[in-house]
Formats: sequence, structure tokens, C-alpha cells
Amino acid sequence: MRYLIFFCCLFCLACQSVRPIVFDKQSPRDTLSGSHFYRLTAAWKWRERDSLAVQQILHGNMPAFLQKFVPITSRYTDSAGNQYTAKMYVTPDYLAVGTDADWARIPLTPMAAQQLADSFHCFLPTRKIVDLIYAQSKVKLEPIPMYAFRDSSVTMWQHHLIIEGQRKGRKGLIAGIKKDVVIAGKILEDSRPNREAIYGWHLPNGKAIQPLYTGHINWWVDYSHGIRLVYQTIWVNGKPYDYRTVLQHPVWKKLLSDESRTDFYRY
Repeated sequence: MRYLIFFCCLFCLACQSVRPIVFDKQSPRDTLSGSHFYRLTAAWKWRERDSLAVQQILHGNMPAFLQKFVPITSRYTDSAGNQYTAKMYVTPDYLAVGTDADWARIPLTPMAAQQLADSFHCFLPTRKIVDLIYAQSKVKLEPIPMYAFRDSSVTMWQHHLIIEGQRKGRKGLIAGIKKDVVIAGKILEDSRPNREAIYGWHLPNGKAIQPLYTGHINWWVDYSHGIRLVYQTIWVNGKPYDYRTVLQHPVWKKLLSDESRTDFYRY
């Protein structure tokens, strides 16, 4: 039995808004702090690190600030002048293991990310959603590239510490610190099998260092990758719809995606 229960969003009838999503966390005795996680996995490869991270997160071992999602808004006006607004809820930071006192962001493969997204009734963002998050974030930090041992746990831990040094305790929706693993129609157009799509890592001028890219095999993960979750219910003009319904709609899809092809929903 999983210890993590994901509460559905509830309508507030008075103002037609949605309460933030929360986790009901019950941590087992063998939970790891962020620093302990990276000490333990220092010599591990991606498969073992993925497995441990998924186990820890599914058992509720996440910092408390990640247990409440935050809203972002997307707007689109069609050629006839009709206006559409979408509200969605996203994690305020990238997935992490540990407590508020000792935690660490954990890069994951898209397969592990999808397992967690499914468990929490979420999906991975599109390129457009990543841009929206950056534009609406409260904490924008400049990307810090690293060049040696990019896929090692040691480098992942070092990069987390660098980000925390930049953040200096500031709170709120954060962006500019990672490339996002995203869902993208570009994957279906790539002739090579087993692709992953990454995008983001915005500079202070708003331009992303990483264009939408499907050049990596889907088991590749390095220090620069991050997993951001988006709740699966999207509110279009105040009414709730599953994100796949929105992506399939000839007009509404533009609220969530800037690609011509929007039929890739999950890994």
C-alpha cells in the first residue's frame, strides 16, 4: 500500500478558483535526507538511482514546500478575437528527496518521471508550459553549466548546492535552474526510437539555452535535467478538463503547446 495519497483539486464555489494540490505525507522509517541520498548513490548509475528516488518519493519523502502546487495562467486569442484562459497547477520546484532541512533535487529519466506523474495524477510540461513557468516565476536564477562527469550523482549533488547558493533562501515558484524533461510532438517526428525531449534553462533575458531537443536516448539523464509536474486537470475559461482533452482540441491546444503536433501525452 502506498503511503502517499494525492488529493484532487476542489472547486471553491464562491470564487470559482481551485484549492492548491497537497500531498498527505506519511514517511517510513527508512527515508533518506537529500545529502544522504547522494552519499548513498555516489557511485550508482541511472537505473539504481532512479529506482531509489522513485521509491522514496512514492513513500512521501519530499520537502514540505513541494507538497503544494502553485497556479500559472495561459491566455490565447484566436483570429476571430475570442479569448481563452487556462489555469493549471505546477510544482513550485523540481522533484526532490528529503526534508525542508536537508533535501536535494533529483534528475530522473522520463520513464521514472512518468511513473511519478501517473501516481500523482499529473503530466510532464510542454515547451510552452516551461516558458509560462519561467515568465510567471518569482525566483529566476541564472543557469550554471557544469562540464565534467555530467551524469554522475556527485555532479548532481554539487549542482543542487550551487543552485541553493544562488537562491539564498528565496521562496516561491523557481525557474532558470534546470532543463525540463517535456512531452513534445517532436518525439513522434524523430525517426530514432526511444527518445526523450528536453527544453529550457532560461537565461535572465528569457531565452532558453536548451532548444527543444530529442537527441538523447531516453535513459540519458544528467545534472542539468529536472522534473516538474503539472496537475492533469486544466481549467479552460473556468471549466475543468483533462490535459489530453485540451491538447486534442483544435483551439485550446494553443493554451498548452506551441508545437503543430500535440498528440504525444506521456512517456
